[in-house]
Amino acid sequence: MAHTPIFWVLAAAVLAPLLGELPLGFKLPVVVLEVLLGIALGPQALDLVSFTGFLPIMFSIGMATTLFMAGMELDFGAIKGLPLALGAGGWGLSVLLAMAAVGLLHVLPHVDAPLMVAIALCTTGLGMLVPIFRDSGQLGTEFGRFMLAAGAMGEVGPIVAMSLLLSQHYSTWQEAGYLVVFLGITALAVLVGIRARPPRLLAMLGRHMHTSTQMPVRFSLLLLTALLLLANRFGFESIFGAFAAGLLLGQVTRGPEGKPLREKLETICFAWFYPFFFVGTGIKFDVATLFRDATTMLLVPAFALLFLVVRGAPTLLYRGRIPPGHMWPFALSSAVPSLSIMVVIVEIGTRAGTLNPDVAAALIGAALLCVLVYPTLAGLLLAGTSGSAPSSSSSTPTTGHTT
Repeated sequence: MAHTPIFWVLAAAVLAPLLGELPLGFKLPVVVLEVLLGIALGPQALDLVSFTGFLPIMFSIGMATTLFMAGMELDFGAIKGLPLALGAGGWGLSVLLAMAAVGLLHVLPHVDAPLMVAIALCTTGLGMLVPIFRDSGQLGTEFGRFMLAAGAMGEVGPIVAMSLLLSQHYSTWQEAGYLVVFLGITALAVLVGIRARPPRLLAMLGRHMHTSTQMPVRFSLLLLTALLLLANRFGFESIFGAFAAGLLLGQVTRGPEGKPLREKLETICFAWFYPFFFVGTGIKFDVATLFRDATTMLLVPAFALLFLVVRGAPTLLYRGRIPPGHMWPFALSSAVPSLSIMVVIVEIGTRAGTLNPDVAAALIGAALLCVLVYPTLAGLLLAGTSGSAPSSSSSTPTTGHTT
């Protein structure tokens, strides 16, 4: 069974939630367990599967679906107003802190921290946090709405900044123009999808919802592919198109009538595509590079701390608006970086020769460390303050996630 990536990825996808049920006194998020199992299965440990052939293709699709599902979960009706304003203000503060941190790192010997490192430090892994908060019962609470808005800015802001600043196709002003056009097309599609709903078309889609054709699901996947290609043709990273597709479908399918389609898309993404990204991240990661020299070894904890400072410090803006016992869980959750954006930044930087290999390896290593540690700590702290949790959720929060 060696070197059969589909089998081992799906085996890890099944084993991860089973390990999450072990009575350890705390719960590791299943996506974290998937990354760890990927490292164990990869060339760095058991060498049962390598990142070649079919796996890189599925990894790219899985990366896109994490952004797709993050876009679907965004309900602007729930986060508009104060949550969105605080999220935008917090992300702006994060940008200033990240620029200061990169300026300090840039002057250190053997450390070249370009602008893309600042973008990386400003990310929040909304695609990872959404399933964790969904399963913990926190997503619909006031705390969850603030977290969702902050996470949305930590996902959208870096994607837009990356598209404008890191593109090698056009100048920054040209990219800004194309960005406006792309957002206009997406907004128009959202308006058409919400307002123009011909009864005959809706009836036809309803008839095919539970047949072998699965027309609404096929149409949704076609839309995802179309926006991926459109974003790519405009010179943006394809994950921008994936997020836009999820945002579009999320707004159009909002409400009880869209629930069956959303559930089907969640099943496909969580059960099939997500494991290829998270397990693939572990398989792809070269652990040995972290111990290649002292600089890289020191940069890993330094970047992990910077993620917490850059994205956690804006939590002070929420003082008095969320319970005091939720401040640290909020900061730790905000500091969970986006692995998908991190992978894209590292690949762009290394391909263009603008990112030092040591810095690239340390960024990925620190991101994995944050993904392993911060959600777990946040879950433990939330569990300890369950008595003061917002009243819209009565269940004791955990950090488990069923893939």
